[in-house]
Parts: sequence; C-alpha cells; structure tokens
Amino acid sequence: METVLYFFNLITFYIDQLLLNIYFQFCTVVNHTRMRKDDSTKAWLLQYEQLLHIEEHDFAMRPGFGGSPVPVGIDVQVESIDSISEVNMDFTMTFYLRHYWKDERLSFPSTTNKSMTFDHRLIKKIWVPDIFFVHSKRSFIHDTTMENIMLRVYPDGNVLFSLRVTVSAMCLMDFSRFPLDTQSCSLELESYAYNEEDLMLYWKQGNRSLNTDEHISLSQFFIEDFSASSGFAFYSSTGWYNRLFINFVLRRHIFFFVLQTYFPAMLMVMLSWVSFWIDQRAVPARVSLGITTVLTMSTIISGMSPSMPQVSYIKAVDVYLWVSSLFVFLSVIEYAAVNYLTTMEERKHSNKTGKPSGMYNIDRVEAMAFDGCYHDCKTEMDQTSFSLHSEEDSVQERSTGSASTNSSQIKRRQSLGEDVGRIILENNHVIDTYSRIFFPIVYIIFNLFYWGIYV
Repeated sequence: METVLYFFNLITFYIDQLLLNIYFQFCTVVNHTRMRKDDSTKAWLLQYEQLLHIEEHDFAMRPGFGGSPVPVGIDVQVESIDSISEVNMDFTMTFYLRHYWKDERLSFPSTTNKSMTFDHRLIKKIWVPDIFFVHSKRSFIHDTTMENIMLRVYPDGNVLFSLRVTVSAMCLMDFSRFPLDTQSCSLELESYAYNEEDLMLYWKQGNRSLNTDEHISLSQFFIEDFSASSGFAFYSSTGWYNRLFINFVLRRHIFFFVLQTYFPAMLMVMLSWVSFWIDQRAVPARVSLGITTVLTMSTIISGMSPSMPQVSYIKAVDVYLWVSSLFVFLSVIEYAAVNYLTTMEERKHSNKTGKPSGMYNIDRVEAMAFDGCYHDCKTEMDQTSFSLHSEEDSVQERSTGSASTNSSQIKRRQSLGEDVGRIILENNHVIDTYSRIFFPIVYIIFNLFYWGIYV
C-alpha cells in the first residue's frame, strides 16, 4: 500500500513540473512576439521619419530661412455660429481651418505620386505656421475622440494642415439702432512670430476660400453676408504682419421685439387714453387707470435692461419706450389739470352765488367714496319726477285704453335720453375733449417718424 502511494506522489510531482515548464515556455513566446511587434512599429515610424528626412533637418526654422518669405495659403469652412452675445459683445464660431504651404525638406520619392496622411503626433516634429486669432477671448481645438488635426504631405513637399477649432472673439457692436440694427463682425487671423519678411499669409482661392454651411441659422439674427478680405497690421516693436479677415453681417429679426416690447407699449399708451372718456368726477377710476399704465410701462422698460449691455448712448428701443412712457405720464398729468381746473371753477361759482356748488356736495362725495360712482342730484330728481309722472300716466292710460300706451312710453324714453345726454355733455371738461383728438394724432405722427427713420 505504501508503495502505491509513493508512486502516485511521484507521478503527480512530474506532472506539475511538466505544466510549469509549458507555462514558462508560453510566456516566453508571447513576450518575444510583443517585442517583435513593438520593434516593427518603431521601425515603421522610423521608416517614415527617415522618408521625410525629419532627423536630417532643423524644423525649428521656417522653410527657406534667410530667403524670401514662405507663402502660407488659408481657407476656412464655417461649420456654425454658436452664439452672439450683446451683453459681452462677442461671438462664438466653429470652423475648419486649413493651411497650405511647401516645405521641400519633407519631399520624398514616390512612384505613385500619392500623399501620406498623419495625425497630431507628427505636428510636434515639423514646422507649422503659428496662426492665432486676434481679439479672441477663448479658443480650443476639438479633441473627441482624438484631436481633430490632420496633416497631409505630398511627394513634392506640399503640406496640408487642417484642424477643427472653436473661437470666441470680440465684436464691436453699435446698438444705437437696437433692435432695428445690423451688426458687422469679423474674425482676424495673423501669424504671431513671423512678420511679412518671413511669412506671407493669403487666402488660398480668394473670396472662394471662405465657405459656409447652408444650414447656419441664428435665433435672433439673419446672416446677410460672408466675405473674406486681407490687410496688414503694424506693431511698433516687431513691424508689419499679414492679416486675414473673416467678415459677416448680421441683421436682427424684429418680430420678437414687436411682440415683447413694441406692441405692449402701444397697448399701454392706448389704454391711458381711456381715461379721457371717463367722467371727470370719477377720481378713483381715472387715477387707478393712470397709475396702472405708468407702472406697466416701467416694468416693460426694466425688462429690457438685463439683456442689453450698459452702453452710454440712447438706443432706438429707448426712444420708443420713453416717448410712450411720456404719453402715459401726460395722460395722468392731464387729469390732474382737469381735476384742479374743475375744483377752481366750483369755488368761483360758490363765491358768486353764496351757495355750495351742486357738483361736489357732501352727500354725493360720501356716496362716491363708498361705491366709486358719482351720484348726480339732478339726474336723481329727473328720475324721481320721471317715476311720479309715470304713475300719473299709468292712471290715465288705464282710463284712455291701450291705444295711447305705446306713444306715451316712446315720448318718455326720448325725454330721458335727452336729459342723460345733456348731463354728460355738461360734465365733460374742454381739456378732455381736446385730449381725445390731440393725443392719438401726436402718437400716430411719432410712430410714422420713428418707423420711417429706423426701418
């Protein structure tokens, strides 16, 4: 029994040793394969570096150093205009920026004349133009899923360098005609280190070098024009530099502001005119209407401030809102004048007759304080006499019969209507009568001048 156990242990030991040897040999083969693959990758990279003569030249210096300036062509494909900020006075744009130049140090022999394409890893080993954006606030190159950079080298040494970038740049806006304005903005490109003696920056295909997506749209603006131009910039310490411009013109959509600002202001002005048709003795009604329209205009004006920069000049919308506020305020002042003049007339009448005026006696003032309505004693007397006459007439009508009933009712209704109309006309002040015509005419003339000038 012990012999059998001994042989079993011996066989188990040899099997374990065999498995360990197999595992170690497998690991050795895998490591050797990986090393061979890494060596082949390095060899492949070294092969292209040798093909492009990267190690043989100093790419810290521009092509043709010491000679004529190197021409660098530019073209731009605008992908989107992401935002326009009036408060910050800037815009954000995403586009493809492509550079074209020739570097004979990168030329290589090729029987098929095909180009070679590389990613961002080769950029750090060769010379590329140092283009920057003048007046930019923020900018970045997109890096999802890899850095959006492409380098293409042709056998004759021509190079295409393309990248996808988003830039936020300053735009000097003029808001004197806001919101009926048109804004002109530009994005400026320039070499940071190389002046015109070392680098000549130009549009690759003239005006056709600037292309835009057909579906570019903005919520508040309509893009009227995209154009490319070029010029020079001078710095006292370094000299003249080539500068390229991406120009675009934006025209603001007016419909949003018509609904949110202009139309409510018009309604408030017209609502203030309603007080001219209310009885001059209805003080609570006319004062409440005037104060409500004034406060509403103040709310409309304050609602425009957060979305606008704090500029020191008058905008077109300010002119309209403040003139509308003036009309609303004058309607309140108009009633103050009417009330004051009416009171003075009543006092003069009381001094002449020696009796308190019938227009503002104590009973009617107290009644108005309770129900807000004016109680005219003359109207009440007319109504009382009308009721008494009605009772007498009813007795006579019973005796005369139904034939004369309709004619007498018609006469009484006509006399009552004449009395009410006479009372309304007598209680209307002359200032209210003229204001009903003067205020609308002047406001219409103002609107004609305003829209004729700014539109």
